[in-house]
Amino acid sequence: MNTPKPDARTLYADERKSHIITVLRTQGRIDANEIAEGLGVTNETIRKDLIQLERQGLLRRVHGGAVPVQSLSFEPAVTVRTEFTTEKARIAQAALAHLPEQGSVLLDAGSTITQLVEIFPGDRELTVYTNTLPTALTLLNRPQLTVVTLGGRLRSKTFAEVGEWAARALAEINVDVAFLGTNGISLTRGLTTPDPEEAAVKRLMLASAQRRILLADHSKVGEIRGTKHGDLSDIDLLITDTGLTDDVLSQLETTGMSVERT
Repeated sequence: MNTPKPDARTLYADERKSHIITVLRTQGRIDANEIAEGLGVTNETIRKDLIQLERQGLLRRVHGGAVPVQSLSFEPAVTVRTEFTTEKARIAQAALAHLPEQGSVLLDAGSTITQLVEIFPGDRELTVYTNTLPTALTLLNRPQLTVVTLGGRLRSKTFAEVGEWAARALAEINVDVAFLGTNGISLTRGLTTPDPEEAAVKRLMLASAQRRILLADHSKVGEIRGTKHGDLSDIDLLITDTGLTDDVLSQLETTGMSVERT
């Protein structure tokens, strides 16, 4: 069995765990010795990783490795979400065409939104609301933008502000366009994300925006990841990549939202 190998560098703990989950999903089991050898770490390091993942309910340890549990919903940190980087960059570039010339926008948390933030223009007067400090700090040096954070408890995985303070702010604001992220897009279960508190904030984001644009690569389609935060009919436009098939695109459009592939 050929275990896929990540980059030949020392991985952080979250990166190792993400790799373990990827192997588990693709191969259906984990051989601890193979993983340790492939990552260039000790068996003891992988044993500790497997123990932590089992405590999170993400796998079941067996002699020599691990097997899946019924549902896997591991949420890697935003900083290690490196899959589909090229597709996410194209999605972010396409999103620029939907920015208003003036008014207000809301930027959600997520790796694709981060790509949009990196190329966000500073040549127009916009009020930008965001629930992530990295986004706010990145945009702060663009003088024509007015940057407002929602407040609340910061999640270490996504740097998203959640909780009562964020909810109170969203209840009082109205924005022209919201650029949103998600972990799962399902025709039967809608939009989902692993953390219930972040899901609660995302629901309020939908309610605060006149136009709602979802930025998500094709790998999110068909996935169900924990807590529902919206219906597909809540989204005006999904911007995704060309990995989405014509058949799936047609099914998504039956919900009422438009789909743009880039």
